[in-house]
Amino acid sequence: MQPSGEAHLGNYLGALKPWVELQEEYDCLFCIVDDHAITAGGDPAQMQANVLDLAVSFLAVGLDPAKAIIFVQSDVPEHTELAWLFNAVTPVGDLERMTQYKDKSLHFESIPAGILNYPILQAADILLYKGEAVPVGEDQRQHLELTRDIARKFNAAYGDTFPETEALIDKGVGRIIGLDGDAKMSKSLGNTVGILAEPDAVWERVRTAVTDPQRVRRDDPGRPEVCNVFTLHGHLTDAATRADIEVKCRAAAIGCVDCKRILSDNIATAFAPFRERAAHYRANPAEVRRVLDDGAQRARAIARETMAEVRTKMGLDWRAAIV
Repeated sequence: MQPSGEAHLGNYLGALKPWVELQEEYDCLFCIVDDHAITAGGDPAQMQANVLDLAVSFLAVGLDPAKAIIFVQSDVPEHTELAWLFNAVTPVGDLERMTQYKDKSLHFESIPAGILNYPILQAADILLYKGEAVPVGEDQRQHLELTRDIARKFNAAYGDTFPETEALIDKGVGRIIGLDGDAKMSKSLGNTVGILAEPDAVWERVRTAVTDPQRVRRDDPGRPEVCNVFTLHGHLTDAATRADIEVKCRAAAIGCVDCKRILSDNIATAFAPFRERAAHYRANPAEVRRVLDDGAQRARAIARETMAEVRTKMGLDWRAAIV
């Protein structure tokens, strides 16, 4: 996950919640990808704070360094080394066909090479640890297929080295639409709410959420199936309450403000333990640093083994020629 500060509701529903569950079943590595983040520019002075804030979010929601490896990408330079070597087997045409490249490139007058090569670094993030599976959203499926293709091309050129990683896509989550009811939840679009926000701050965000556009007056019947607030209730509200809201919405027996208040209260209640744990880590930043330092050390131990194998297979161990 890119470090843009505190994680938000979309991050939690689409990624962090499934990650917490996955660490119980798999040997997991969770990476704060600051090398990826620099492709979007931004203030270097803010990067350190963003990394720390995201690490606090990771720990607050329940990612456990006793069960998984949690680290920062730039602390393991083998990520960028492997990405460079993958350039040798990745056709430019494959990169230019990436949908996200086409979308992101529209925002630049002069497109940085990092935007084009972004999925190569993603492939390195996964294959450096010979990941057998990776949890991704539907919007990342194309990038994962490129990762699988890079693994196939490398194996064909240099010998069997990398697995063809499988996608773990949570069918019950889908694409989390923002509070604007239009685009994917994103901090840059201002259409979400922080997972560590206090209840009043949660309400300030949720009360602005877009509902059924055809429901203009309080006594207009609603259409829950087209209302994004009702969709979010599916993730945060118990089934009985959600069924009651649906009936009342269709009968105009509950207003949108009341519906949003229920959602806001449920978000604040669900995230209360996160706020408590985050307060602990914010008061003890040295503890967060120890988690990240230990995670980087454990990750590098795996990464060094992979890179030693890769360098040998690619002929980059010139000392072996000296008897």
